Amino acid sequence: MKAPFGALIALVLGIEGGARLGGAPAGAALVVGALALLGAWCIAGRARLAIAMAALALLGCGLMQRALDGLDHHEFEPGEVVEVEGTLVSDPRPQRFRTDALIRVAGADRIVVARANGTDASRLGVLAAGDRVELTGRVAPLPPDSRDRWRHAVTMLDDTEVGAFTGPRGPVAVANGIRRVVERGTRPLPPESRALLLGFLLGDTRGIPDDVADAYRDSGLSHLLAVSGANVAFVLALVGPALRRMRLGARTAVALAVIMLFATMTRFEPSVLRASVLAAVSVFAVFVGRPQASLRALMLAVIALLLIDPFLTRSVGFLLSCAASAGIVIFARPLAQRLRGPAFVREAFSVSFAAQLGVTPVLLAVFGSVPLAAPVANLLVAPAAEMLGVYGLVASLVGGLVPPLAAVLQPVDQVLLAWVTTVARATAALGGSVDLRGLLTLVALATLGRRAVRLVATRVSPAG
Repeated sequence: MKAPFGALIALVLGIEGGARLGGAPAGAALVVGALALLGAWCIAGRARLAIAMAALALLGCGLMQRALDGLDHHEFEPGEVVEVEGTLVSDPRPQRFRTDALIRVAGADRIVVARANGTDASRLGVLAAGDRVELTGRVAPLPPDSRDRWRHAVTMLDDTEVGAFTGPRGPVAVANGIRRVVERGTRPLPPESRALLLGFLLGDTRGIPDDVADAYRDSGLSHLLAVSGANVAFVLALVGPALRRMRLGARTAVALAVIMLFATMTRFEPSVLRASVLAAVSVFAVFVGRPQASLRALMLAVIALLLIDPFLTRSVGFLLSCAASAGIVIFARPLAQRLRGPAFVREAFSVSFAAQLGVTPVLLAVFGSVPLAAPVANLLVAPAAEMLGVYGLVASLVGGLVPPLAAVLQPVDQVLLAWVTTVARATAALGGSVDLRGLLTLVALATLGRRAVRLVATRVSPAG
């Protein structure tokens, strides 16, 4: 376990070092790092880990510098009007008076933010990830606080005019087709409930009202609206009976294809990437006959993702997803063993509380505080949230394939969503959060209280 942990720390430190050094081609660092990593593979003993850590630090530094250099050096000149053809990287983001979309420009292999207004905003808003579109717009710099920079967007096309567009082909077309089936199956629900269910199932939060999103965030339940490992596990469970009938090689290939298809459906959001790559690492490890412990597999998945995209260290969703997974792996089972009561209550609470323990450092670092009611809110909604992930997906798929059944199946989802949202609003209304100083105080008081109880129990025991 020490090896992947040390490798991950070295890689993250290298990425942060690259961020401080700034953009550069970094060819030498990348070549030396790659050769050193290859050399570590061929060496046995303790030297292997030391060389691998040094190699990953160099690779992290070089990859971050190269990614930053790509943002600063591109062929788009501010103020010029350009005509481009490209592919939507993710679904458009409709707002009140405009629509934004990330576009990968054909030929240039650059990502730009297309911002359209008026009728063009409507035309852009009906497209989906994977669609190809022709655009004309005026090059403008990205806003200083734009998060799209960390998604490799180099500039913006303002006042974009939307021309001809065509749908995707191949696996993306299949994934979009399944996604449309799920969306069609949710149509009988009221708008707010439908938007929430799409958040639970697909991570699509675009239609959720701001006040509802705020309630989920303030109650510590916003993670429910991001696709997680549980969603990936359930999708694999759905195809499990067919997989068990296949040979190992075919089973591995089909499982990996299902994971990739689901990731495409959910638009490769950071939490989806973490969950999908972790599942892929586990599936591949079984194929090669080297099953990995959960924490080790998680660290290997994170290392692989950061080597592909060092900007993921700037994604709050990615950090929260990784932290929650680590918390569950490390703390959930010990907590469940120490608690008393029915198994389903102990397991639900232990998983919820373990995830909260995991994400607390990230929340403190990013937002400065954590909601006090989060553990209670998560415990209250855990059974409903699990059922939404299982029943909700089946009901939406069946309802999408046979529309008359959707009106029969979806009232159950509406009841479950109403309960989760009620808990979110109620716990958010209670307010209360704790910063780092307050958290340390609570931990200290809890420790002192536990010792005091033990001391009293020892003094009043018959043996005393």
